[in-house]
Amino acid sequence: MKKISIYAILFGLTFVGSANALQYSYGNSNFKLNASGSAGIIEPKFKDTLFLGDFELGARYTYAITDSQKLGLVYEYDADSIDENDFAHDAFALWEMRGVGRIEAGLTESAAHKLGVGIPDVGGLRIYNKPLFYKKILPRGNIIPNTSVTTGHDAPRVNVVTAATDAGQYGLSVAAFGDDYDYAIDGGVKFRFPDGKLKSALSLGASFMDKPHGFSAATYAPDIYADWRVQGSVGYNLQYNSWIWGTSAVVIYDENPIGTAGDGISAGTGISYDLLNYSVSLSYIYSHTGLWHEYMEKYREHTVVGSVRYKYDEYVSMWLSIGLITETPFVTAAMKLEF
Repeated sequence: MKKISIYAILFGLTFVGSANALQYSYGNSNFKLNASGSAGIIEPKFKDTLFLGDFELGARYTYAITDSQKLGLVYEYDADSIDENDFAHDAFALWEMRGVGRIEAGLTESAAHKLGVGIPDVGGLRIYNKPLFYKKILPRGNIIPNTSVTTGHDAPRVNVVTAATDAGQYGLSVAAFGDDYDYAIDGGVKFRFPDGKLKSALSLGASFMDKPHGFSAATYAPDIYADWRVQGSVGYNLQYNSWIWGTSAVVIYDENPIGTAGDGISAGTGISYDLLNYSVSLSYIYSHTGLWHEYMEKYREHTVVGSVRYKYDEYVSMWLSIGLITETPFVTAAMKLEF
């Protein structure tokens, strides 16, 4: 009940602010606030109506040292922060150099994760990253909730990411001193091909995590204990006019895992189409854990989600999704407000 009240209050604040985006500049300084919130319902097996909510609140301050360099601070709080009992999803400082790249230091996702390419979905269910419906429909076994490399956002981290050029965009991360592992090193690259009617992007990511001891990719994913963890991911999307197709996958291996298996593969694909104020999409995700260890229980999960969205204006949209998680069909609908 407490969590529902928190969502309701934050959703109300988002509604009040949606018509008045906050941005203020003074001299070389710029302040910006952004917010988005979704509130609706989900019905597992088309009964037992449950509340479903999601939100993001963010603040950003930048100071222009020169015309081509900026220093900044970024803070973001969201629904995932509540689920994980964190004070922030993002809390980091940055140094940005136009045409060169940026350096981030603090609590945030890795460069490999940020450079990943996701699966098209016009609903608000976070298909590509920690799917929202698993908070209400708990999987029967352990799943991999992302199709990209992830090492969390709870350990102090340094990200170095180059500017996007014709040769691609590259990123490297180092994280340490957290509670869930000794250290992690992540790398990622993204290539964009924006010329002509066909536009596409390709991403590759890799990660090494030393001695995970209680690391979890989501509240509904298992805590991992192992000697080390390696991950590799690939993502690709293709756009033609109003059509977008995308696919992504991650492969995870844990050395000498203890307890419940949390490694394996997660892969998905999706397609979306925009027509005037309407958008439709169809997505599929497959997760298979315990794949590499004979003595551990294996678990497979199939998820299919179809969504339709109506965008009233730049601030207000409504979406409806119908899905199937192995043996559990569901329907969910919500309104989203953002600025």
